[in-house]
Amino acid sequence: MSTEFHHTGERAGQPPRHADVAYEPRDVSVRTIYWYLFALAVSVLASFIISIYVLRFTTHLVAQWDTPGPPSRQALGSSFNTTLPEPRLQGVPGHEADPQTDLRNKIREDSEANERFGWVDQSAGIAQIPVKEAMKIIAEKGMPAVSAPPAAKKK
Repeated sequence: MSTEFHHTGERAGQPPRHADVAYEPRDVSVRTIYWYLFALAVSVLASFIISIYVLRFTTHLVAQWDTPGPPSRQALGSSFNTTLPEPRLQGVPGHEADPQTDLRNKIREDSEANERFGWVDQSAGIAQIPVKEAMKIIAEKGMPAVSAPPAAKKK
């Protein structure tokens, strides 16, 4: 390791030089870079202004070609309620319930109904039993026999 200072001797005050690397101040022109950045900024600004005029023109063009609303809606003017009539899809403005909560409630209610014992029509002897119990009964006894459809009449 050298104990000499870098800026001493005959090279004091000059930038350090390497024998194999050469740098010429004319290789990079700062003025050219500034002109490029200025031209880039002007072109970006010009394209922004042009896009605003294109948007205004197309909006005006569509407004001219668009069919007017029905007279009943025009008569109501700005007081017209834009809320959709019932039934509304879940998740649209004006619908208070959360679709995910509704789905969870529906699945819970269906699961509870599938696990319940009860009479559907007691006088006819129709009962409701849990699905697992019904599957066990069918596995033990099998499906009830289905009568054959009546034969078609021959002429």
